[in-house]
Amino acid sequence: MTNEHRSKHWVVLAVVLAAEVMDLLDATIIAIAGPSIRADLGGGTAFLQWLAAGYTLAFAVGLVTGGRLGDLFGRRRMFLVGAAGFTLMSLLCAIAPGPAALVVFRVLQGLAGAVLIPQGLGLIKAAFPPEKLGAAFGAFGPVMGLSAVCGPILAGFLVDADLFGTGWRMIFLINLPVGLAALIGAALVLPRTQTEGGSLDLPGTMLLGGALVLLVYPLVQGRELGWPWWTWAAMAAALPAFWVFQRYERRRQRAGRTPLVEPSLLAKRRFNAGLLVGLIFFAGLMGLTLILSVWMQVGLGFSPLRAGLTQSPWAFGTALGAVGGHILSARLGGRRLIVGGTAVLGLGVAGLLVTLAVVDGPVSSVQLLPALLVLGLGMGASMAPYFDIVLAAVDEHEVGSASGTLTAVQQIGGAIGVALLGTAFFSWSATETALARVLWLELGLLALAGGLSFLLPRRAREEASEEKELVTVG
Repeated sequence: MTNEHRSKHWVVLAVVLAAEVMDLLDATIIAIAGPSIRADLGGGTAFLQWLAAGYTLAFAVGLVTGGRLGDLFGRRRMFLVGAAGFTLMSLLCAIAPGPAALVVFRVLQGLAGAVLIPQGLGLIKAAFPPEKLGAAFGAFGPVMGLSAVCGPILAGFLVDADLFGTGWRMIFLINLPVGLAALIGAALVLPRTQTEGGSLDLPGTMLLGGALVLLVYPLVQGRELGWPWWTWAAMAAALPAFWVFQRYERRRQRAGRTPLVEPSLLAKRRFNAGLLVGLIFFAGLMGLTLILSVWMQVGLGFSPLRAGLTQSPWAFGTALGAVGGHILSARLGGRRLIVGGTAVLGLGVAGLLVTLAVVDGPVSSVQLLPALLVLGLGMGASMAPYFDIVLAAVDEHEVGSASGTLTAVQQIGGAIGVALLGTAFFSWSATETALARVLWLELGLLALAGGLSFLLPRRAREEASEEKELVTVG
Protein backbone atom coordinates (compact mmCIF):
# COMPACT_ATOMS: atom_id res chain seq x y z
CA MET A 1 0.00 0.00 0.00
CA THR A 2 1.45 3.42 -1.00
CA ASN A 3 1.92 6.34 1.36
CA GLU A 4 -0.71 8.22 -0.67
CA HIS A 5 -3.31 5.51 -0.03
CA ARG A 6 -2.39 5.38 3.65
CA SER A 7 -2.80 9.13 4.04
CA LYS A 8 -6.09 9.09 2.11
CA HIS A 9 -7.62 6.84 4.77
CA TRP A 10 -7.00 9.45 7.41
CA VAL A 11 -8.30 12.27 5.19
CA VAL A 12 -11.55 10.30 4.84
CA LEU A 13 -11.68 10.02 8.64
CA ALA A 14 -11.06 13.77 9.00
CA VAL A 15 -13.93 14.60 6.59
CA VAL A 16 -16.33 12.28 8.43
CA LEU A 17 -15.28 13.67 11.80
CA ALA A 18 -15.83 17.26 10.57
CA ALA A 19 -19.46 16.35 9.85
CA GLU A 20 -19.83 14.62 13.23
CA VAL A 21 -18.42 17.66 15.03
CA MET A 22 -20.87 19.97 13.24
CA ASP A 23 -23.81 17.85 14.28
CA LEU A 24 -22.75 17.35 17.89
CA LEU A 25 -21.95 21.01 18.44
CA ASP A 26 -25.39 22.00 17.16
CA ALA A 27 -27.00 19.41 19.42
CA THR A 28 -25.31 20.78 22.57
CA ILE A 29 -25.04 24.54 22.13
CA ILE A 30 -28.69 25.38 22.81
CA ALA A 31 -28.37 24.70 26.55
CA ILE A 32 -25.95 27.64 26.80
CA ALA A 33 -27.22 29.94 24.02
CA GLY A 34 -30.98 29.45 24.52
CA PRO A 35 -31.57 32.33 26.96
CA SER A 36 -29.76 34.79 24.67
CA ILE A 37 -31.77 33.60 21.65
CA ARG A 38 -35.04 34.04 23.55
CA ALA A 39 -34.03 37.53 24.73
CA ASP A 40 -33.41 38.56 21.12
CA LEU A 41 -36.29 36.86 19.28
CA GLY A 42 -38.90 36.62 22.02
CA GLY A 43 -41.08 33.59 22.63
CA GLY A 44 -41.90 31.59 25.74
CA THR A 45 -40.37 28.62 27.49
CA ALA A 46 -41.92 26.28 24.92
CA PHE A 47 -39.79 28.02 22.28
CA LEU A 48 -36.64 27.11 24.20
CA GLN A 49 -37.88 23.53 24.55
CA TRP A 50 -38.50 23.20 20.83
CA LEU A 51 -35.11 24.63 19.87
CA ALA A 52 -33.64 21.43 21.30
CA ALA A 53 -36.63 19.10 20.94
CA GLY A 54 -37.31 19.92 17.27
CA TYR A 55 -33.75 19.04 16.32
CA THR A 56 -33.70 15.92 18.53
CA LEU A 57 -37.01 14.53 17.25
CA ALA A 58 -36.20 15.09 13.58
CA PHE A 59 -32.73 13.66 14.01
CA ALA A 60 -33.84 10.55 15.92
CA VAL A 61 -36.78 9.79 13.61
CA GLY A 62 -34.70 10.19 10.45
CA LEU A 63 -31.54 8.37 11.48
CA VAL A 64 -32.36 4.78 10.52
CA THR A 65 -33.96 5.99 7.29
CA GLY A 66 -30.82 8.00 6.56
CA GLY A 67 -28.68 4.90 7.02
CA ARG A 68 -30.89 2.92 4.65
CA LEU A 69 -30.67 5.69 2.02
CA GLY A 70 -26.91 5.21 2.08
CA ASP A 71 -27.35 1.50 1.32
CA LEU A 72 -29.72 2.21 -1.57
CA PHE A 73 -28.12 5.23 -3.25
CA GLY A 74 -24.50 5.19 -2.04
CA ARG A 75 -23.04 6.50 1.21
CA ARG A 76 -20.82 9.06 -0.52
CA ARG A 77 -23.77 10.57 -2.40
CA MET A 78 -25.98 10.76 0.69
CA PHE A 79 -23.10 12.22 2.73
CA LEU A 80 -22.83 15.05 0.19
CA VAL A 81 -26.62 15.61 0.20
CA GLY A 82 -26.72 15.66 4.01
CA ALA A 83 -23.70 17.94 4.38
CA ALA A 84 -25.11 20.42 1.85
CA GLY A 85 -28.51 20.43 3.57
CA PHE A 86 -26.99 20.82 7.04
CA THR A 87 -24.81 23.74 5.93
CA LEU A 88 -27.74 25.48 4.22
CA MET A 89 -30.00 25.03 7.26
CA SER A 90 -27.24 26.43 9.49
CA LEU A 91 -27.24 29.59 7.37
CA LEU A 92 -31.04 29.85 7.55
CA CYS A 93 -30.95 29.35 11.34
CA ALA A 94 -28.42 32.18 11.59
CA ILE A 95 -30.67 34.63 9.70
CA ALA A 96 -34.00 33.45 11.13
CA PRO A 97 -36.27 36.49 11.70
CA GLY A 98 -38.38 35.02 14.51
CA PRO A 99 -39.00 32.08 16.87
CA ALA A 100 -41.26 30.06 14.55
CA ALA A 101 -38.85 30.29 11.62
CA LEU A 102 -35.90 29.26 13.79
CA VAL A 103 -37.74 26.19 15.10
CA VAL A 104 -38.67 25.14 11.54
CA PHE A 105 -35.08 25.53 10.36
CA ARG A 106 -33.84 23.55 13.37
CA VAL A 107 -36.20 20.69 12.47
CA LEU A 108 -34.94 20.72 8.87
CA GLN A 109 -31.38 20.86 10.16
CA GLY A 110 -32.07 17.74 12.22
CA LEU A 111 -33.42 15.92 9.16
CA ALA A 112 -30.32 16.88 7.16
CA GLY A 113 -28.16 15.60 10.01
CA ALA A 114 -30.12 12.34 9.95
CA VAL A 115 -29.12 11.85 6.31
CA LEU A 116 -25.50 12.91 6.92
CA ILE A 117 -24.41 11.20 10.13
CA PRO A 118 -25.29 7.50 9.48
CA GLN A 119 -23.02 7.47 6.42
CA GLY A 120 -19.90 8.16 8.48
CA LEU A 121 -19.37 4.76 10.10
CA GLY A 122 -19.95 2.93 6.81
CA LEU A 123 -17.55 5.21 4.91
CA ILE A 124 -14.85 4.62 7.52
CA LYS A 125 -15.37 0.86 7.30
CA ALA A 126 -15.12 1.04 3.49
CA ALA A 127 -12.01 3.25 3.47
CA PHE A 128 -9.86 1.46 6.06
CA PRO A 129 -8.38 -2.05 5.87
CA PRO A 130 -9.55 -4.40 8.66
CA GLU A 131 -6.30 -4.10 10.61
CA LYS A 132 -6.68 -0.29 10.77
CA LEU A 133 -10.36 -0.15 11.72
CA GLY A 134 -9.62 -0.26 15.44
CA ALA A 135 -7.46 2.86 15.19
CA ALA A 136 -10.06 4.66 13.05
CA PHE A 137 -12.96 3.91 15.38
CA GLY A 138 -10.67 4.63 18.34
CA ALA A 139 -10.44 8.23 17.07
CA PHE A 140 -14.10 8.41 16.03
CA GLY A 141 -15.72 7.84 19.42
CA PRO A 142 -13.60 10.20 21.54
CA VAL A 143 -13.90 13.07 19.04
CA MET A 144 -17.67 12.73 19.31
CA GLY A 145 -17.48 12.82 23.09
CA LEU A 146 -15.04 15.73 23.06
CA SER A 147 -17.33 17.71 20.73
CA ALA A 148 -20.31 17.11 22.99
CA VAL A 149 -18.37 18.45 25.97
CA CYS A 150 -16.82 21.37 24.04
CA GLY A 151 -20.17 22.53 22.68
CA PRO A 152 -21.08 24.55 25.80
CA ILE A 153 -17.57 26.05 25.94
CA LEU A 154 -17.74 27.23 22.34
CA ALA A 155 -21.31 28.48 22.71
CA GLY A 156 -20.43 30.46 25.84
CA PHE A 157 -17.47 32.09 24.10
CA LEU A 158 -19.38 32.98 20.93
CA VAL A 159 -22.38 34.41 22.77
CA ASP A 160 -20.26 36.51 25.14
CA ALA A 161 -17.82 37.63 22.42
CA ASP A 162 -20.61 38.96 20.13
CA LEU A 163 -18.30 38.69 17.11
CA PHE A 164 -19.11 41.27 14.42
CA GLY A 165 -22.29 42.08 16.33
CA THR A 166 -23.80 38.69 15.47
CA GLY A 167 -24.43 37.57 19.09
CA TRP A 168 -26.00 34.11 19.27
CA ARG A 169 -26.23 33.85 15.48
CA MET A 170 -22.51 33.05 15.30
CA ILE A 171 -23.17 29.61 16.83
CA PHE A 172 -24.81 28.71 13.51
CA LEU A 173 -22.59 30.80 11.20
CA ILE A 174 -19.52 28.94 12.42
CA ASN A 175 -20.89 25.84 10.68
CA LEU A 176 -20.52 27.44 7.25
CA PRO A 177 -16.72 27.13 6.81
CA VAL A 178 -16.73 23.69 8.45
CA GLY A 179 -19.59 22.51 6.24
CA LEU A 180 -18.02 23.84 3.06
CA ALA A 181 -14.69 22.20 3.95
CA ALA A 182 -16.48 18.91 4.60
CA LEU A 183 -18.30 19.16 1.25
CA ILE A 184 -15.10 19.83 -0.70
CA GLY A 185 -13.22 17.10 1.12
CA ALA A 186 -16.08 14.62 0.63
CA ALA A 187 -16.22 15.29 -3.11
CA LEU A 188 -12.47 14.71 -3.43
CA VAL A 189 -11.68 11.74 -1.17
CA LEU A 190 -14.73 9.78 -0.01
CA PRO A 191 -14.91 6.25 -1.46
CA ARG A 192 -17.82 5.17 -3.62
CA THR A 193 -19.62 2.33 -1.85
CA GLN A 194 -21.64 -0.46 -3.41
CA THR A 195 -25.35 0.22 -3.69
CA GLU A 196 -28.16 -2.29 -3.32
CA GLY A 197 -31.34 -2.85 -5.26
CA GLY A 198 -34.80 -2.33 -3.86
CA SER A 199 -36.68 0.72 -2.70
CA LEU A 200 -37.07 2.72 0.46
CA ASP A 201 -39.38 1.11 3.01
CA LEU A 202 -41.84 3.98 3.47
CA PRO A 203 -44.36 2.05 5.67
CA GLY A 204 -41.48 0.90 7.86
CA THR A 205 -40.22 4.48 8.05
CA MET A 206 -43.63 5.68 9.22
CA LEU A 207 -43.95 2.88 11.80
CA LEU A 208 -40.48 3.47 13.22
CA GLY A 209 -40.96 7.24 13.18
CA GLY A 210 -44.26 6.90 15.02
CA ALA A 211 -42.71 4.63 17.66
CA LEU A 212 -39.80 7.04 18.22
CA VAL A 213 -42.12 10.06 18.47
CA LEU A 214 -44.25 8.19 21.04
CA LEU A 215 -41.11 7.68 23.12
CA VAL A 216 -39.08 10.86 22.57
CA TYR A 217 -41.80 13.56 22.47
CA PRO A 218 -43.20 12.95 25.98
CA LEU A 219 -39.68 12.54 27.36
CA VAL A 220 -38.69 15.95 26.03
CA GLN A 221 -41.94 17.78 26.80
CA GLY A 222 -43.26 15.87 29.82
CA ARG A 223 -41.69 17.97 32.58
CA GLU A 224 -42.61 21.23 30.87
CA LEU A 225 -46.25 20.12 30.68
CA GLY A 226 -46.41 18.69 34.20
CA TRP A 227 -46.48 15.04 33.05
CA PRO A 228 -50.17 14.75 32.04
CA TRP A 229 -51.62 11.25 31.65
CA TRP A 230 -51.18 11.15 27.90
CA THR A 231 -47.36 11.44 28.20
CA TRP A 232 -47.29 8.19 30.18
CA ALA A 233 -49.76 6.57 27.78
CA ALA A 234 -47.61 7.57 24.80
CA MET A 235 -44.44 6.11 26.34
CA ALA A 236 -46.31 2.90 27.23
CA ALA A 237 -47.57 2.66 23.63
CA ALA A 238 -44.03 2.99 22.26
CA LEU A 239 -43.12 -0.60 23.19
CA PRO A 240 -45.95 -2.30 21.24
CA ALA A 241 -45.29 0.16 18.39
CA PHE A 242 -41.68 -1.06 18.17
CA TRP A 243 -42.97 -4.66 18.23
CA VAL A 244 -45.33 -3.94 15.32
CA PHE A 245 -42.41 -2.37 13.43
CA GLN A 246 -40.10 -5.37 13.80
CA ARG A 247 -42.91 -7.80 12.85
CA TYR A 248 -43.59 -5.75 9.72
CA GLU A 249 -39.87 -5.74 8.81
CA ARG A 250 -39.69 -9.54 9.07
CA ARG A 251 -42.77 -9.96 6.88
CA ARG A 252 -41.37 -7.52 4.33
CA GLN A 253 -38.09 -9.42 4.12
CA ARG A 254 -39.88 -12.79 3.74
CA ALA A 255 -41.85 -11.26 0.86
CA GLY A 256 -38.56 -10.50 -0.90
CA ARG A 257 -38.74 -6.73 -0.39
CA THR A 258 -36.00 -4.53 1.07
CA PRO A 259 -36.56 -3.74 4.77
CA LEU A 260 -35.65 -0.47 6.49
CA VAL A 261 -33.72 -2.30 9.24
CA GLU A 262 -32.13 -5.63 8.42
CA PRO A 263 -33.94 -8.22 10.60
CA SER A 264 -30.68 -10.18 10.71
CA LEU A 265 -29.33 -7.49 13.04
CA LEU A 266 -31.87 -8.59 15.64
CA ALA A 267 -30.24 -12.04 15.67
CA LYS A 268 -26.82 -10.61 16.55
CA ARG A 269 -26.70 -10.81 20.32
CA ARG A 270 -23.55 -8.75 20.71
CA PHE A 271 -24.78 -5.97 18.46
CA ASN A 272 -27.99 -5.72 20.48
CA ALA A 273 -25.99 -5.81 23.72
CA GLY A 274 -23.92 -2.92 22.38
CA LEU A 275 -27.08 -0.94 21.63
CA LEU A 276 -28.33 -1.47 25.20
CA VAL A 277 -25.00 -0.43 26.71
CA GLY A 278 -24.93 2.67 24.49
CA LEU A 279 -28.51 3.59 25.38
CA ILE A 280 -27.75 3.64 29.11
CA PHE A 281 -24.24 5.07 28.79
CA PHE A 282 -25.29 8.03 26.63
CA ALA A 283 -28.37 8.62 28.77
CA GLY A 284 -26.12 9.22 31.76
CA LEU A 285 -23.49 11.14 29.81
CA MET A 286 -25.72 13.60 27.95
CA GLY A 287 -28.03 14.08 30.92
CA LEU A 288 -25.10 14.93 33.21
CA THR A 289 -23.60 17.32 30.64
CA LEU A 290 -26.81 19.36 30.50
CA ILE A 291 -27.42 19.31 34.26
CA LEU A 292 -23.91 20.53 35.09
CA SER A 293 -24.22 23.38 32.54
CA VAL A 294 -27.57 24.49 33.99
CA TRP A 295 -26.40 24.14 37.62
CA MET A 296 -23.31 26.27 37.00
CA GLN A 297 -25.43 29.10 35.57
CA VAL A 298 -28.56 28.82 37.74
CA GLY A 299 -27.06 27.50 40.98
CA LEU A 300 -23.62 29.14 40.97
CA GLY A 301 -24.41 32.24 38.90
CA PHE A 302 -21.67 31.62 36.33
CA SER A 303 -21.78 33.49 33.01
CA PRO A 304 -22.18 31.35 29.86
CA LEU A 305 -18.47 31.72 29.12
CA ARG A 306 -17.36 30.83 32.65
CA ALA A 307 -19.71 27.84 32.74
CA GLY A 308 -18.20 26.62 29.48
CA LEU A 309 -14.61 27.17 30.59
CA THR A 310 -15.24 25.43 33.90
CA GLN A 311 -16.01 22.29 31.91
CA SER A 312 -12.73 22.47 29.95
CA PRO A 313 -10.96 19.93 32.26
CA TRP A 314 -13.66 17.46 31.20
CA ALA A 315 -12.80 18.12 27.54
CA PHE A 316 -9.05 17.83 28.19
CA GLY A 317 -9.56 14.60 30.15
CA THR A 318 -11.65 13.16 27.30
CA ALA A 319 -8.83 13.72 24.80
CA LEU A 320 -6.25 12.29 27.21
CA GLY A 321 -8.43 9.28 28.04
CA ALA A 322 -8.99 8.60 24.34
CA VAL A 323 -5.26 8.49 23.63
CA GLY A 324 -4.65 6.25 26.62
CA GLY A 325 -7.62 4.08 25.67
CA HIS A 326 -6.29 3.56 22.15
CA ILE A 327 -2.90 2.46 23.55
CA LEU A 328 -4.43 0.13 26.13
CA SER A 329 -7.14 -1.35 23.90
CA ALA A 330 -4.83 -3.81 22.15
CA ARG A 331 -3.41 -4.99 25.48
CA LEU A 332 -6.56 -5.14 27.61
CA GLY A 333 -9.26 -5.74 25.00
CA GLY A 334 -12.19 -3.47 24.25
CA ARG A 335 -14.58 -4.88 26.83
CA ARG A 336 -12.18 -4.44 29.75
CA LEU A 337 -11.51 -0.88 28.61
CA ILE A 338 -15.22 -0.02 28.45
CA VAL A 339 -15.83 -1.52 31.90
CA GLY A 340 -12.74 0.18 33.34
CA GLY A 341 -13.55 3.53 31.72
CA THR A 342 -17.09 3.38 33.09
CA ALA A 343 -15.62 2.74 36.55
CA VAL A 344 -13.37 5.80 36.19
CA LEU A 345 -16.44 7.82 35.18
CA GLY A 346 -18.05 6.65 38.40
CA LEU A 347 -14.99 7.86 40.35
CA GLY A 348 -15.41 11.28 38.73
CA VAL A 349 -19.07 11.42 39.76
CA ALA A 350 -18.08 10.35 43.29
CA GLY A 351 -15.49 13.12 43.26
CA LEU A 352 -18.21 15.68 42.50
CA LEU A 353 -20.25 14.32 45.41
CA VAL A 354 -17.27 14.65 47.75
CA THR A 355 -16.60 18.20 46.52
CA LEU A 356 -20.19 19.25 47.22
CA ALA A 357 -20.00 17.66 50.68
CA VAL A 358 -16.71 19.17 51.90
CA VAL A 359 -16.75 22.67 50.38
CA ASP A 360 -18.19 25.30 52.70
CA GLY A 361 -20.10 27.84 50.60
CA PRO A 362 -20.38 28.17 46.81
CA VAL A 363 -18.16 25.82 44.82
CA SER A 364 -15.49 27.44 42.65
CA SER A 365 -14.29 26.41 39.19
CA VAL A 366 -10.92 25.32 40.60
CA GLN A 367 -12.56 23.06 43.18
CA LEU A 368 -14.53 21.28 40.44
CA LEU A 369 -11.43 20.73 38.29
CA PRO A 370 -10.16 17.36 39.66
CA ALA A 371 -13.51 15.58 39.46
CA LEU A 372 -14.25 16.93 35.96
CA LEU A 373 -10.82 15.81 34.77
CA VAL A 374 -11.46 12.28 36.04
CA LEU A 375 -14.88 12.32 34.33
CA GLY A 376 -13.17 13.15 31.04
CA LEU A 377 -10.55 10.42 31.45
CA GLY A 378 -13.26 7.81 31.99
CA MET A 379 -15.38 9.09 29.12
CA GLY A 380 -12.50 9.06 26.62
CA ALA A 381 -11.35 5.58 27.63
CA SER A 382 -14.89 4.15 27.49
CA MET A 383 -15.73 5.54 24.06
CA ALA A 384 -12.41 4.65 22.38
CA PRO A 385 -13.28 0.97 21.64
CA TYR A 386 -17.07 1.25 21.67
CA PHE A 387 -17.88 1.65 17.96
CA ASP A 388 -15.32 -0.92 16.85
CA ILE A 389 -16.75 -3.59 19.17
CA VAL A 390 -20.42 -2.91 18.39
CA LEU A 391 -19.95 -2.91 14.59
CA ALA A 392 -17.44 -5.78 14.45
CA ALA A 393 -20.07 -8.50 13.94
CA VAL A 394 -22.05 -6.53 11.34
CA ASP A 395 -21.91 -7.71 7.72
CA GLU A 396 -21.23 -5.26 4.91
CA HIS A 397 -24.84 -5.19 3.66
CA GLU A 398 -26.01 -4.36 7.21
CA VAL A 399 -23.66 -1.42 7.82
CA GLY A 400 -26.14 1.30 6.81
CA SER A 401 -28.93 -0.05 8.99
CA ALA A 402 -26.53 -0.78 11.85
CA SER A 403 -24.94 2.70 11.72
CA GLY A 404 -28.30 4.46 11.70
CA THR A 405 -29.64 2.25 14.47
CA LEU A 406 -26.52 2.77 16.61
CA THR A 407 -26.63 6.55 16.26
CA ALA A 408 -30.39 6.66 16.82
CA VAL A 409 -29.97 4.72 20.06
CA GLN A 410 -27.40 7.28 21.24
CA GLN A 411 -29.80 10.11 20.46
CA ILE A 412 -32.70 8.40 22.21
CA GLY A 413 -30.43 7.62 25.14
CA GLY A 414 -29.52 11.29 25.38
CA ALA A 415 -33.20 12.29 25.35
CA ILE A 416 -33.96 9.75 28.08
CA GLY A 417 -31.05 10.97 30.18
CA VAL A 418 -31.99 14.64 29.82
CA ALA A 419 -35.60 13.82 30.72
CA LEU A 420 -34.73 11.59 33.68
CA LEU A 421 -31.93 13.64 35.23
CA GLY A 422 -33.50 16.97 34.22
CA THR A 423 -36.83 16.08 35.81
CA ALA A 424 -35.11 15.01 39.02
CA PHE A 425 -32.92 18.14 39.09
CA PHE A 426 -35.67 20.70 38.53
CA SER A 427 -38.11 18.86 40.78
CA TRP A 428 -35.60 19.34 43.59
CA SER A 429 -35.30 23.11 42.95
CA ALA A 430 -31.97 23.08 41.06
CA THR A 431 -29.89 23.40 44.24
CA GLU A 432 -26.68 21.70 45.34
CA THR A 433 -28.81 19.14 47.17
CA ALA A 434 -30.67 18.48 43.91
CA LEU A 435 -27.36 18.05 42.07
CA ALA A 436 -26.14 15.57 44.68
CA ARG A 437 -29.27 13.45 44.21
CA VAL A 438 -28.85 13.57 40.45
CA LEU A 439 -25.24 12.41 40.84
CA TRP A 440 -26.45 9.36 42.78
CA LEU A 441 -28.82 8.57 39.90
CA GLU A 442 -25.88 8.97 37.54
CA LEU A 443 -23.87 6.44 39.53
CA GLY A 444 -26.72 3.97 39.18
CA LEU A 445 -26.82 4.40 35.39
CA LEU A 446 -23.05 3.94 35.12
CA ALA A 447 -23.16 0.80 37.25
CA LEU A 448 -25.90 -0.62 35.00
CA ALA A 449 -23.97 0.23 31.82
CA GLY A 450 -20.77 -1.26 33.23
CA GLY A 451 -22.52 -4.48 34.23
CA LEU A 452 -24.16 -4.89 30.81
CA SER A 453 -20.78 -4.33 29.13
CA PHE A 454 -19.83 -7.88 30.12
CA LEU A 455 -22.25 -9.04 27.39
CA LEU A 456 -19.89 -7.54 24.77
CA PRO A 457 -17.05 -9.55 23.20
CA ARG A 458 -13.63 -9.29 24.83
CA ARG A 459 -12.05 -8.15 21.57
CA ALA A 460 -13.83 -7.00 18.43
CA ARG A 461 -11.92 -8.75 15.65
CA GLU A 462 -11.32 -12.14 17.18
CA GLU A 463 -14.93 -12.83 18.23
CA ALA A 464 -16.84 -11.15 15.40
CA SER A 465 -16.33 -14.12 13.06
CA GLU A 466 -17.56 -16.51 15.75
CA GLU A 467 -20.84 -14.57 16.07
CA LYS A 468 -21.34 -14.51 12.31
CA GLU A 469 -20.79 -18.28 12.17
CA LEU A 470 -23.30 -18.82 14.98
CA VAL A 471 -25.90 -16.68 13.21
CA THR A 472 -25.30 -18.56 9.94
CA VAL A 473 -25.61 -21.97 11.59
CA GLY A 474 -28.71 -20.86 13.52
